[in-house]
Amino acid sequence: MLRAAFVALVSLFFVFSLGTPLVVYAAITGNTDPLYRVSHYCVGVVLRLAGVRLEVSGRERVPSRRAVVFMPNHESNADAPAIFFCLPPVLVLGKEEFFRVPILGRAMRMRGFIPVDRQHRQRAIEAVEAAVGALGAGNSFLVFPEGTRSPDGRLQPFKKGPFIMALKAGAPIVPVSLSGGRRIMRKGEAALHPGRLRITFHEPVATENRSLEDREQVMEEVRRAILSGLTPEEWPLAGE
Repeated sequence: MLRAAFVALVSLFFVFSLGTPLVVYAAITGNTDPLYRVSHYCVGVVLRLAGVRLEVSGRERVPSRRAVVFMPNHESNADAPAIFFCLPPVLVLGKEEFFRVPILGRAMRMRGFIPVDRQHRQRAIEAVEAAVGALGAGNSFLVFPEGTRSPDGRLQPFKKGPFIMALKAGAPIVPVSLSGGRRIMRKGEAALHPGRLRITFHEPVATENRSLEDREQVMEEVRRAILSGLTPEEWPLAGE
């Protein structure tokens, strides 16, 4: 309990003491690189203080010198900071709710992260199209293909939008397995708990020269790759 409270205080300190002036600096200069680098560093500090041990493998499989779409499974709210810390600079296609958080939401928008309003189909389509353009401009993306956090830690069905985005841009998809996150940040709790989170980068799934008609096949390839890095209690139940 004391450790969790300390980590929460450190997180708030980082947000207000570092985040606020860096957001102001970015607004004045148009340069968000310092904001991104400091955020990346602070996430690493918070994870270490919380006792979260990241066991990363397969990072050498990530293509260099081209934009890719990283697609991890989503067991808990610990997943986003953990995978963010392990990635090269990326943009994020994420739930609109996160963009309403003070300071954080402003920083995300300034960096070029794209909110998805899942309640309005047209806005969701527009978000995907904006992401296609950003991919074409050379920006890699992080997107959770399940669309939201799993309620039980098991892999859920995928949404189609992220795959349409990757196929339209011809960007390789890098499947990522996150295993152990549910024990680190339990459902209904805001605190991080000590533990190990295994992050496995898999071989990229090619989308170049494939059409939207190949979407289901691409989704299945990504799904199989992610499942290969999960434990049986993280697999979908029969029939799902």
